[in-house]
Amino acid sequence: MSLMAATAASGMNVTTAKTDREKLSATAKQFESIFVKQMMSEARKTNLAGEDSIFSSEGMGTFRQMQDEQFADLTAQTGTLGLAKIIEQQMARFLPKEDQTAAAGNTQSASTAQVTSEGKQ
Repeated sequence: MSLMAATAASGMNVTTAKTDREKLSATAKQFESIFVKQMMSEARKTNLAGEDSIFSSEGMGTFRQMQDEQFADLTAQTGTLGLAKIIEQQMARFLPKEDQTAAAGNTQSASTAQVTSEGKQ
């Protein structure tokens, strides 16, 4: 399953971010959330209490799944593990250099305006 399909299935929305950097940040948090959910799911499969445990009912399993999903979402949003931050830093290298280009354009237009105003004096 692709990351976009997984985020669509989880109900998370990527399209609210405006810039590429904001989209990257949101996607990195979603990836961390999915990763933590999978990690918790695999940890629950160990079933240390055994099949005959008082806590092995179907209702308790559903509750634990919901609890793990909430924990994973909260962990990703608060940045507790830091995975999203690391992913964002690594992937930011591949973003276009729009900010640098815009800053250079503003500097050039400011210097052009200064030259123009000096020529009028």
